[in-house]
Amino acid sequence: MPCFRTRNDLRTEDAREALNPDNLICRAIKAIKDAVPDIGVLTDVALDPYTAHGHDGLIDETGYVLNDDTVKVLVDQALVQAAAGADIVAPSDMMDGRVAAIREGLEEAGHQNVAIMAYAAKYASAFYGPFREAVGSQGRLKGDKRGYQMDPANIEEALREVELDLAEGADFVMVKPGLPYLDVVARVRDTFGVPTFVYQVSGEYAMIEAAAAAGAGDRDALILETLMAFKRAGATGILTYHALDAARLITG
Repeated sequence: MPCFRTRNDLRTEDAREALNPDNLICRAIKAIKDAVPDIGVLTDVALDPYTAHGHDGLIDETGYVLNDDTVKVLVDQALVQAAAGADIVAPSDMMDGRVAAIREGLEEAGHQNVAIMAYAAKYASAFYGPFREAVGSQGRLKGDKRGYQMDPANIEEALREVELDLAEGADFVMVKPGLPYLDVVARVRDTFGVPTFVYQVSGEYAMIEAAAAAGAGDRDALILETLMAFKRAGATGILTYHALDAARLITG
């Protein structure tokens, strides 16, 4: 999933650029599909790259995130991405009910074959810092995201969230971040037996790069060992910034 920084002048309180069929992400999808038509494209559905306040949803005058209002916008965002050629949309916002709403919207718009990968267990983690800096939301974030992302101490909530997303029509589920939550990956896969993905996030990537740069470990070995840990925990697939490095190392 591409990481991009929205121009500051396109960031608004209502995240309207997310619904622009000619926005950067939609142009990227079309360019990829034109160049390599058979490649699968997975896109992120969330508003934080587009909001002036850095949250994943719309907020009221007190800074409270408006779940139902946000879901309506997320459906439209998913639709413009599907129309651009996305094969899988991945809502990462953690709003309640968004998977069912997006599934209904896709079906009604004729995108029955577009799959949904739900960020079902997304924790309020300290490991997102480099990503937030990359998309420009770090300094503008008002408050924090603990109101809709999950408590790192709570695993039972993760199982409930996964169960709800599957019931709403998710085709795959994801645990995020990765290495600090291997137990969550294992519990989700063992409990539900569904395709379970894990996201090795920007902070995990940065730690490996920093450790290797400081001479604290061999970079290639660190990459492969952490990725192996995800597979050992039961992950069906891994989203990682080290994907190209891993492909090179695995294929020799």
